[in-house]
Amino acid sequence: MVSVNVDEFGGRLPRPRALALAGRVLGAIPPPLQVLVGIVSVQVGASLAKQLFAVAGAAGTVSLRLFFAAVVLLLVWRPTLRLGRRAWPVVLGYGIVLGGMNLLFYQALARIPQGIAVTIEFLGPLTVALAGSRRLLDALWAVLAAGGVVLLTESRGDLSVAGMLFALGAGICWGLYILLGAALGDRTSEGSGLAVAMAVAAMVAMPVGVVESGTQLLSPWILIIGLAVALLSSVIPYSLELEALRKIPPRVFGVLMSLEPAVGALAGLVVLHESLHPMQWLALCCVVAASIGATRSARPES
Repeated sequence: MVSVNVDEFGGRLPRPRALALAGRVLGAIPPPLQVLVGIVSVQVGASLAKQLFAVAGAAGTVSLRLFFAAVVLLLVWRPTLRLGRRAWPVVLGYGIVLGGMNLLFYQALARIPQGIAVTIEFLGPLTVALAGSRRLLDALWAVLAAGGVVLLTESRGDLSVAGMLFALGAGICWGLYILLGAALGDRTSEGSGLAVAMAVAAMVAMPVGVVESGTQLLSPWILIIGLAVALLSSVIPYSLELEALRKIPPRVFGVLMSLEPAVGALAGLVVLHESLHPMQWLALCCVVAASIGATRSARPES
C-alpha cells in the first residue's frame, strides 16, 4: 500500500505509520508471488470456512467472514461517507453483489467439492473476458470452457445439482462484481469504497446468517475462526491483489488468477480430503486452459 491517502478532492491525508510499514513489506514481495499467495489464502480460507458449516451453517459462516472483513477494512481505511452522488450507487451495487456472491458460493461449497465449486464459479469472470469478442480464437476458448462444464456434468456422479446451480449463480455475481469493481476504482479513492462496500455486503448477509444459525454465531471459538476466515479470504488477498495490480499488467494478473480453480481443488484435497475423479480434473483443466488462453490472447487496452 502507498503511504498516503488521496481524498475525492485531491487532498493528501496522512496515513498511519503501521500502514506505511505494511506497504513497504508488501512492496518487497514480487507481484506474481503476491497474486499466488492471495489465491492460496482465499482457497485455504474457503476450506477452513467449510469446516464451520456443521456448527455455524454456510450463511452464518459468510456473515462472520463479511462482518469481520468489514470491521478490519473500515478500521484500516477509515472512509468518509461523503463519497459523492456518482460513487454511492456503485458502492451499494458492489456491496450487494459481493454479499450475494459469497452467500451463493458458500451454499455451493456446502453441497459440492471445493474444486468443482470454484471451477463453475470461475465461468463468470471468463464470460466477462470473452464478452463482445468476435474473434475465432476467443470462440474456441469459450468452446473449451463449455466442454469443461459438460465434462463436469457428465462425470458428476452424486454431485448435487443444487450445489452446481449455486456455484453458477455465484459465477454470475462474480462477473457483475468485476464490472462494478472497475467503476468502483474510478469513483472512489484507494480502499475507501471497498471498505464501505464490504460493510454493505455484511449487512446483506447478516440477516440470512442470523436466521440460519442464531446465537450459535456468538460462540467464542466460532468467532475466532470466523475472524481467521475473514483475514484469509478477504483482507489478505484483497490487499495483495491491489498491490500487485499497481505493478503488473492486467493481462498477467488475469493469467495468474486463472490458476484459482486448480488451487481450489488442491486446497480441498489437502485440507478437506476432497478427491476428484480423473474426468473432473480434466474438466477443471479445460476451464483453466480456456481462461489462460482467453487472457493471453486478449487485445491490449488502447
